Parts: sequence; structure tokens; C-alpha cells
Amino acid sequence: MKIDKLNWEILKCLQLNARQSNAEIGRRVGISSPAVAERIRKMEDSGLIKGYRTEIAYNQAGHQLKAIITLRAFMGRLKAFLEKVKEFDEVLNCYRITGNENIIMEVVLQDQSHLEQFIDKMITYGETKTHIVLSNVIEDAPIKKPGVPGIKP
Repeated sequence: MKIDKLNWEILKCLQLNARQSNAEIGRRVGISSPAVAERIRKMEDSGLIKGYRTEIAYNQAGHQLKAIITLRAFMGRLKAFLEKVKEFDEVLNCYRITGNENIIMEVVLQDQSHLEQFIDKMITYGETKTHIVLSNVIEDAPIKKPGVPGIKP
């Protein structure tokens, strides 16, 4: 799907607040509410817009720690890990990556004891490194229109 300037503006609005009305988005981008609705429908139908979700404050949901954990899988254990990781409730995001480690995960945990138990499950699959998140510097930044490097769109 071709993403024109107007669609990029609509996408920016949706990424900042997906609950705003089509009328509000229309006011911001300069088109009617039905035109916004039609453009959004087309972007959903094409798969460009994958969905909408609710963000939850992990610390208010009983999780005191957020961590980034990398895993360097033992020989022959990566495939087993890729299946097993889907069962871990602690894992928010899991990526297979290049480099010395094979996996990077974003996890939420109740406390240090929970972290220790989680790492104990991980070490059967490989060597882990844990990084405790202290604060968010940038979180869920909107995806912007690609441009020529060094030139702002």
C-alpha cells in the first residue's frame, strides 16, 4: 500500500492516541471524518495497521521490575527455547537477534526473587545477561515516514 502524506499524518495521530475520534483526526489533518474512516479502513485491510491495544502500567499491575534479558543459547538448545519461551507469562517481547547473543527479551517480574526463579528457568537453555530497567527514556515512539538520511522529512 502506498502511504501518502495524509496517511502518514493519520498514522501519527493514531500512534499518539488510537482512541481519538475520526472527527478529531480529521480536524488535525484537514479532511472529513468519513474520509479519515475510509483511509483507516484501507490501512487496516492492507495490513499496515495491525491492531490497537491497551498499555498497562506494569508496576501498578503487581510487577516491580522490568528487565531486558539476553540469552546466548547452548549448542542445540535454541529451537527448544524458541518453543518454550511462548509459555512464559513474564515475557512481553522476545526477539531473535544477530551478534553474540541469540535472543533478547523484555520481561516484567514481581520482585528480585521472581527474577531469580525466571533466570533459573533460562539457564537450562543458555547463558543469560540481565539488565534492570531503571526508567523509560523513549517508549513506543511513533514510526515516522522514512526519509533521506540526514534530511528531516
